[in-house]
Amino acid sequence: MGSGESPFCPHCGAPQLYLSLDYQSVETGGAPAEGTTGTATTGTLPPPRPQQVDWKTAICCAAAVAGVAGMLSAIATRVDVLSPLSTLWILSGSLITMGLYQRRRPAAWMDVGVGARIGLLVGLCLAIGLAVPMAVVGLVARFGLHSMASFDVQLAEQIQSMQKTMQQQSGAPVPDELVRLINSPEFRGAIMLTLFALVSIFLLVVSTLGGAFAGLLRTRRKPAV
Repeated sequence: MGSGESPFCPHCGAPQLYLSLDYQSVETGGAPAEGTTGTATTGTLPPPRPQQVDWKTAICCAAAVAGVAGMLSAIATRVDVLSPLSTLWILSGSLITMGLYQRRRPAAWMDVGVGARIGLLVGLCLAIGLAVPMAVVGLVARFGLHSMASFDVQLAEQIQSMQKTMQQQSGAPVPDELVRLINSPEFRGAIMLTLFALVSIFLLVVSTLGGAFAGLLRTRRKPAV
C-alpha cells in the first residue's frame, strides 16, 4: 500500500479485503466450493478425458489400406486374376486396418464402439481410394487407349432394357423427350454417379460392421495404466 492506505479498518482492525471462495483451494485452507451437481470441488476445471482413438495413427493405417485397394482395383481392370484378391482386400479392409492400428498402438483401448468408428473411417478412405484411381483408369481407357467400346455396349444394352421395362409397365410408347434424355451423356453420367454412391454406401456399411466385429474380438485389451 504505497498510498498509506491499510487493508485493515483503522477503528476496529477488521480486514477490508476478502478472497472469494471460488478462488480458494483446499491447499490454501479455503473451503471447497459446491459444484453444479452438489459435490465438493476446488473450483478448478477437471482434466480433459483421454482420447479413445489415436486418429492420426488410424488415418495413416486406413489411408495405407485404401491405397493398396485402389492400386489392386486399377490393376485388376487389366489383369482379371487379381479381381478376387482386390475384392477380398476391400471387404477385409477394416480387419487389416485394425491389425495395423493395434500393432502401432498395442496398449490402446479397444471395444465395439472404437472399432466401429475406425471402420467408418476405413469406409470413407476406401470410397475415396477407389474413386480416384478408377476415374484415372477410365479417362486413360476412354481418351488414351480408346478401349471402352465393350463398356459402352453393355451400358447401351442396359438402357434399352430399361426402356422396354418402362414401356411394358406404362403400356404406351416411351415419349421421345424421355428417350432423348435417357440416351444423353448426362444421363449416363448420372447413372455412373448413382452406382458410385451405392458402392460407397455399401463400403461404409461393410467397413463399419467389420470394424465393430474386430473391436469386439479385441475388447479384452485394457488401456495403458
